[in-house]
Amino acid sequence: MMRGKLSRLITILLAGFLSVPLFAQDSGGSPPGRVARLSVMEGKVSLQVAGSDQWSEASLNYPLTTGDRLYTDQGGRSELQIGHSAVRLSEGTDLTIVNLTDQLMQLGLGQGTIRVSVFMMPPGNSIEVDTPNGALALLEPGNYRMDSDPNGNGTLVIVNRGSLQVSGGGTDQRLERGQAAKLTGSESVELEMVSPPSSDSFDQWSRTRDHRLESAASAEYVGRGVPGYDDLDEYGRWETLPGYGPVWHPVAVPADWVPYRYGRWMWVEPWGWTWVEEEPWGFCPFHYGRWALIGPRWCWLPGPVLVAPVYAPALVVFVGGPNFRIGVGSFAAWFPLGPGEPYYPSYHYGGDYLRQVNVTNIRNVTNITNITNVTNVTDIRYVNKGRAITAVPADVIQSGQPVGRRVLRVPPEVLSKAAVIPHPLRGDTQDSVERFSAIPASFRDQEPTAAGAHTFPRAAEGDV
Repeated sequence: MMRGKLSRLITILLAGFLSVPLFAQDSGGSPPGRVARLSVMEGKVSLQVAGSDQWSEASLNYPLTTGDRLYTDQGGRSELQIGHSAVRLSEGTDLTIVNLTDQLMQLGLGQGTIRVSVFMMPPGNSIEVDTPNGALALLEPGNYRMDSDPNGNGTLVIVNRGSLQVSGGGTDQRLERGQAAKLTGSESVELEMVSPPSSDSFDQWSRTRDHRLESAASAEYVGRGVPGYDDLDEYGRWETLPGYGPVWHPVAVPADWVPYRYGRWMWVEPWGWTWVEEEPWGFCPFHYGRWALIGPRWCWLPGPVLVAPVYAPALVVFVGGPNFRIGVGSFAAWFPLGPGEPYYPSYHYGGDYLRQVNVTNIRNVTNITNITNVTNVTDIRYVNKGRAITAVPADVIQSGQPVGRRVLRVPPEVLSKAAVIPHPLRGDTQDSVERFSAIPASFRDQEPTAAGAHTFPRAAEGDV
């Protein structure tokens, strides 16, 4: 099955005409339950979102999904956290997320160097890295390195730990721990076993990052499948409180700090308006769990540990309505969901998604499936409505501006008239992404053998 798929891949690599679909959804029409969190940026890192030919400056904590493309410029490095795996890019590396679902992670390495650390591979999950010289199916947890020459001189594959299968162009061979191979050619791929090279600074940096993830104490409370759990150790404290269980609170935040105020809104398909937080530790607490004001502090409640938690773009409630007015002009307002309060997505979903996205925070999740009419949210007592409301002019959301600089005061008598609404405004992908050039600087003086030239087809579930 892999060999046949790779024959099709090589043909498409040479033709370079097939486009990647904008995003992936399951058979029930629900979005994927996981994303690739941009967790580390060193130097200049550029992003090309699915369906666009424009590049933008990447943002820390941005959630990448199917079709998104990342480029790490000379002197730079970056890291993507994806479920129980971490993918790290060295300088001059061009990587496309070809397909990302709950069971499949398929990456396209156009040029440069990546390291993939797989800490756990749940049953039924598959990981594949496609290169100009064949496809690599990672078979078990381990540490893997791939170097694809930008001038088309082949791909070096190194297995530090684990095993993988190399397929394509008449080649089908397994590499085990401690082995390395040089792949050349495309229609006919040559595989030459070579001695693994000595480790370099990129390997050492990756090992340091692995140690951080593996030793993080917060994994006891959150689970290793939640991107960003490792940041919680450094930026906050855990305690167990009666009636709440384990809670985490950030340290060294401004006196007026509330959740979902320091960041910006960006339109990310298929979820729509998505919160991209400024806090380096913010990905985990703003896309999973709930927030509560306990005494003088805001605390995050992670809920029970799950192997496969479901990502949400922002666990907030938007408010508005004809009687809720702040000055002159259009505006948007929201507040964080509290303990036990259900999250109702404004984007399309199907099947069991509503239960799955709420399962960590609602004790009796079977009741959620009976609340299908969004107007029923008016019957919910939202504990954070009067404690953490954030309001801004509408153009702040539409243009992707930092929210904290333009927060509007909401008088209590005005807030009392606010009604729950499904979403603040319709999205505009052009306005909510900061564009700066069509091609990253390092691409301008060369003909890149990158993901743009090598368009990687999506693998089908179970085809890797």
